[in-house]
Amino acid sequence: MRPLWVGGYLLSLCLGAWSCDGPAPRGQAQCMGGGVMRGDTTQAAIALVFTAHTFAEGGAHIQRVLADNQVKASFFLTGDAYRNPVFTGLIRGLRADGHYLGAHSDRHLLYCPWERRDSLLVSRDSFRRDLQANYAEMARFGIEATEAPFFMPPFEWYNDSISAWTRAEGKQLINFTPGTLSQADYTTPDLPHYRSSEEIMASILAREGQSGLNGYILLIHLGAGPGRADKFYLHLQPLMDSLRGRGYRFCRIDDLPGVAAGCPEG
Repeated sequence: MRPLWVGGYLLSLCLGAWSCDGPAPRGQAQCMGGGVMRGDTTQAAIALVFTAHTFAEGGAHIQRVLADNQVKASFFLTGDAYRNPVFTGLIRGLRADGHYLGAHSDRHLLYCPWERRDSLLVSRDSFRRDLQANYAEMARFGIEATEAPFFMPPFEWYNDSISAWTRAEGKQLINFTPGTLSQADYTTPDLPHYRSSEEIMASILAREGQSGLNGYILLIHLGAGPGRADKFYLHLQPLMDSLRGRGYRFCRIDDLPGVAAGCPEG
């Protein structure tokens, strides 16, 4: 499974191959391939989103930092993560704290080949069954589908067919905003595209200095596993301090300005 994770990093490098769905009107979300990629760029708000499938060793630290700062964030977990008894206490605690809990697919399927994004590796029926299984696991924690309308695709890799199928299920696909290296916090030193926490932090602050982070959906992994000792989630407090000092506020994905309306069909 390790090579497949490269896709989440490649997305930020390959934007030229898949452009946005046209400029977003003032106050609306920016979309790409039918998926929300960024909120209202006129407001200094950032949605911190955390994903997990196999690893979530940073969960307790992240939960504590968010609570200390009275910040609400969003967590997108696979069905396997919701089923994992090791994560049960964390999930219940995040829900009790008022964070958004959403779907990230049931089995963390790869929907599209890395090299041919316009192709599919899943049928519509297998996509639907997998998504519904994810929501069934969420329901065991009292999370109703109506309160979790946003779906983060596995590997953060999708195409317009996946977006349309998501919409047909009554959900809106979202993804991280490209432009920083925050999503590379899973990389391990043995990988050629490894990025240290120092590099990741620098990329976020550099992007802010260049063009701002208004409406950003900033993705961080709940855990990176034993192969990475340099955990970026341990830098969450200084990251938040720096961005707050630059005038930003943090919110849940469903409270990020411009996102509620989703993307236009077609």
